[in-house]
Amino acid sequence: MGLFELTVDGELVPVPSSTFAAEQILERADLQRALREHIAALGEDLLVVAEEFGDFEVRRRVDLLCVDRSGRLVVVELKRTEDGGHMELQALRYAAMVSAMTFDQLVDTYERHLAQTDPENADSARERLAEWLEEAGGDAAVIQRQVRIVLASAGFDPQITTTVLWLNDIYGLDITCVRLTPYRIGERRLLDVQQVIPLPEAAELTVQLRRRETAARAAQASSGRDLTRYAVVTPSGTTEPLPKRRAMLALVTALHEAGVDVAEMTKVLPRWPRLLPVDGTLNGQLHEEAFARAYPRYANQLQRWFFERPFHQDGRTWVLSKMWGADTADGLDALLALAQLPGYDYEPVEAQS
Repeated sequence: MGLFELTVDGELVPVPSSTFAAEQILERADLQRALREHIAALGEDLLVVAEEFGDFEVRRRVDLLCVDRSGRLVVVELKRTEDGGHMELQALRYAAMVSAMTFDQLVDTYERHLAQTDPENADSARERLAEWLEEAGGDAAVIQRQVRIVLASAGFDPQITTTVLWLNDIYGLDITCVRLTPYRIGERRLLDVQQVIPLPEAAELTVQLRRRETAARAAQASSGRDLTRYAVVTPSGTTEPLPKRRAMLALVTALHEAGVDVAEMTKVLPRWPRLLPVDGTLNGQLHEEAFARAYPRYANQLQRWFFERPFHQDGRTWVLSKMWGADTADGLDALLALAQLPGYDYEPVEAQS
């Protein structure tokens, strides 16, 4: 759509875009250095740990190597060209090459980077990195094998966008395309930074679609029987891959302990009722007997409920159903949408054929 000036007369005057070449903005000396110092322009959760990183057996260099707060490395590839060149292929190679990096190796890399950019703090590389990765375990954090990619360029050839969309959708990669457009207004040079893939407004939908795709592939791989397991993520860590019923129990338990209202949870779960209350703070046999009286239709199906893990709230006792199938992901998504708490999530794990 471009950039417009809204005049005092109420007119919209288009501001013509420029080019990096016309503005004599160099790729490495100008653009890369500016983004290194202001990496939040490409993502608020990025910490630059290296520039022109090249600890490879081949002569390849990552423009900017970052790490996010979850412990995932982020390869940032920059181009000032209008078509992006072959930046997606380069970035994929770089991502594969850095994917085996350990925390100690990351510390060494960051220390060398600080020695060049902030020498006074080079000795504190480990402490600064541990603080950044506090949610991922601090200095005990395990750097994930999954690597994010950020492609930033003045433009993207349709071959690049098609490839990125395909890799994100089918293979679950996390590749972001950011368009950089320079403008000049008088003596001022402006840079418009716009994320074009994935659209920020569709980020949550993209995550959900990716989860559905993973679950569908798992179901197909198991000859019609969906054996997908789910790892539940909380601020205290990530569970092992759990069967559906155990994953639901783990998330409900975690959210209840975080203060989420159990009565509200039962309203959002699919195929209600899946989380039922009885009056009183009860446990064990007393709970089962009260439940059977309150819900006669389930009196002969008590083994289908998690009576060993009741939920107490406001003088009532709640119990979760063990009967979960194809709608497990819907239930997990609904609970997360209700809670809106940072640090809580889940990941589907494909069944091994």
